[in-house]
Amino acid sequence: MASSYTDYKNEIKEYIMRRYGTEDTILDVGAGNGTYARLLGYPNMDAVEVYGPNIEKYGLREMYRNVYNVDIKDFHYGWYDLVIFGDVLEHLEVEEAQEVLRYACQHSKNVIVAVPYEYKQGVEEGNVYEIHKQDDLTPLKMKERYPALKELWRNDFYGYYVRVWN
Repeated sequence: MASSYTDYKNEIKEYIMRRYGTEDTILDVGAGNGTYARLLGYPNMDAVEVYGPNIEKYGLREMYRNVYNVDIKDFHYGWYDLVIFGDVLEHLEVEEAQEVLRYACQHSKNVIVAVPYEYKQGVEEGNVYEIHKQDDLTPLKMKERYPALKELWRNDFYGYYVRVWN
């Protein structure tokens, strides 16, 4: 699914715009069709997109300052003010997702995560990265697996989370 759920997009846009200015740097992990670039329109947004054909198909190079065609598990980046994982964690094994979140928390001021709950998905349009390896996610499992995240909004199908500050 190269596109994202529409749930809470207005809320997350307002949340980000209240906390981050256009001079802040944002990394959009799993950019897909550029949902967050279109939503925010910030000039200092970079993207990570593992599936190369999406970069051309959705014109990601026109939407983002830099586009990295790399698997987030292998991407070592510098500092960002915000890292967004929109519909990404469910595509990774639990330990992989925990590691990329740990790295993001060490290389950013804040992290935002959006995930669908209990959503099975396989290969779509030849894109093997679309497979959900955590198709059992629920609010309780998010709390157990990712204790550094705090729930912002959720319904029965989808949730947004933010890094917990200690």
